[in-house]
Amino acid sequence: MINIEGKRFEVVEDARGALDEESLREKLTEYFDDYDYIVGDWAYGKLRLKGFNDKNNKNYNKINDYKEVKNYIENYCAYGCKYFIIKRIKD
Repeated sequence: MINIEGKRFEVVEDARGALDEESLREKLTEYFDDYDYIVGDWAYGKLRLKGFNDKNNKNYNKINDYKEVKNYIENYCAYGCKYFIIKRIKD
């Protein structure tokens, strides 16, 4: 469980030790508040974040469908990169 500025997240996957809470705190902005899941991947020493939603989220669209996370990692992240997936815990 991760707590960042009163927002709670569950770690779904942490591939190759990618999750660095300090770096996540620096990158996580209010832009990601509407997403159910956040994927973080490391490329060239920089953390990149992308949000995804379940179908029942009012902000859902095909581009951010959580069912496509593995496709995103395979096709849009560096081959063999370190990545993590966290899920927002709603009160």
